[in-house]
Amino acid sequence: MKTHLEGYVGIDTLTEQIRKKALRQGFEFNVMVVGGAGLGKSTLVNTLFKSKVSRRVCHPEEEYKTPKTIEIKSISHVIEEKGIRLQLTITDTPGFGDHVDNSKCWQPIMRHINDQYEKYLNEEISIKRRKRIPDTRVHCCIYFIPPSGHSLRPVDIEVMKRLVQVANVIPVIAKSDSLTEEEREAFKQRIQKDLEANEIRVYPTVDNADNDEDELGNNAKIKERIPFAVVGSTSQHQVAGKSVLGRKTRWGIVEVENEAHCEFIHLRNMIIRTHLQDLKEVTAQVHYELYRHKRLETLKKLPLDSVGSAPPSPNDANNITATKTPVPNNNNNKQHANNNGSPLKPSPKTPTVVKPIDAGNHVGQQALSESQI
Repeated sequence: MKTHLEGYVGIDTLTEQIRKKALRQGFEFNVMVVGGAGLGKSTLVNTLFKSKVSRRVCHPEEEYKTPKTIEIKSISHVIEEKGIRLQLTITDTPGFGDHVDNSKCWQPIMRHINDQYEKYLNEEISIKRRKRIPDTRVHCCIYFIPPSGHSLRPVDIEVMKRLVQVANVIPVIAKSDSLTEEEREAFKQRIQKDLEANEIRVYPTVDNADNDEDELGNNAKIKERIPFAVVGSTSQHQVAGKSVLGRKTRWGIVEVENEAHCEFIHLRNMIIRTHLQDLKEVTAQVHYELYRHKRLETLKKLPLDSVGSAPPSPNDANNITATKTPVPNNNNNKQHANNNGSPLKPSPKTPTVVKPIDAGNHVGQQALSESQI
């Protein structure tokens, strides 16, 4: 029931109160880039935020060598624009796709994403919680597709199938200036068909009931552009008397922010200018909530007096060892007597022992089977 106010109360100041408090606290945004070496991941991230924020730029002394296993490396920055302070964390995955055998190459990435959910959950359920829980959860995962011009590789399909279940995945065609306009458009159509055929639901979704008509229409337009054909560059060039970001070739300059040359501007607008908050909300309300549900679901299967710490992580049943010591029957709490007539003391109940496990595997798998309790 809507009630009409008879005079000014001041409810309209709530938005200003929220704005001031948010400005004091600042904002957090965590981006992960996934793709093989040489696809311009560091360059694209630096171009997105117009600053040197990638790990490769911040640590130029590191000589790249293909690691034996996939590594996860993060670096954080505080950037500020017009009084808005943003703590930005960039996570790179050196070694991804650079080996002869790339089977299960998604596991270290999945493990890292779930580890961040685990850290947040531990803070959330701790007795003495911080006033503000640090948010290290991955809000956006940019997946780099090599500009082959053919279709998605089997490894791309397998990795994205799993990543979309734990994070917001945005696929991009890296170094798209290596393709002609006709090749690029045909490549995008084949990728879209591969995504649909394999039921890979990349970000954003067009069937979110919380979105209004304008947001749904905007998301539908974005979906038509996915994967974004992008070019990254931090070099300035003069074009028609203006300084522009671009890549210089013998045929001319590929302008990064020119819609006629690539779709970088649409990617940046979506991630930063229109969907940054939504990326964070979907991470918290969908992906983290799913992890949290699977993680705490095991509590329903354990006696309350047997829980000694945080619940076990939702991983493979093979990684969980649960033992339960049977309690002798005391015949409805009546004490038995031994030969000399003295009463026997009931045996104390032995709590269930849960072996701590890694939080890296797929969260959708069964966490603890009934037969193990």
